[in-house]
Amino acid sequence: MKVVRIKEDNCVYCHLCEVACIVEHSQSKDIIKAFKREERPIARCTVEFNYPVSLSVMCRHCDDAPCMEACQNGSMHRDERGYVVVNPDTCVGCWMCVMACPYGVIKTDTRREAWGLSTKCDLCPEREIPACVEACPNEALTFEEL
Repeated sequence: MKVVRIKEDNCVYCHLCEVACIVEHSQSKDIIKAFKREERPIARCTVEFNYPVSLSVMCRHCDDAPCMEACQNGSMHRDERGYVVVNPDTCVGCWMCVMACPYGVIKTDTRREAWGLSTKCDLCPEREIPACVEACPNEALTFEEL
């Protein structure tokens, strides 16, 4: 199984991973439309800065996954690749997974059609390499075998 490795020494706080994530999860997959003409999706990664360290924070797809334990109806589950994902069709917006996540990376969707549902990194299942990794100019994010 591959995971996103974070090399904080290489991160320069450019936020390109966030931009790539937003575009990848937009309806159009177009940067201008995603930011100016459509309801903007939530970035599933967040760049955090605490001088002198900056790094992209995203779901770790934990082996023991407290979010899956907390999910009362099984919406938070492992997909066929072994990654922890949320099914938006069955999520009821109770936010138990949000409260259980030790990394604080599960977010509440604020878009009209998905308001209140949990959202998190899904490692871009339609892509070979996640958009955030591909967009990182300094290899602060890499996609490697565990």
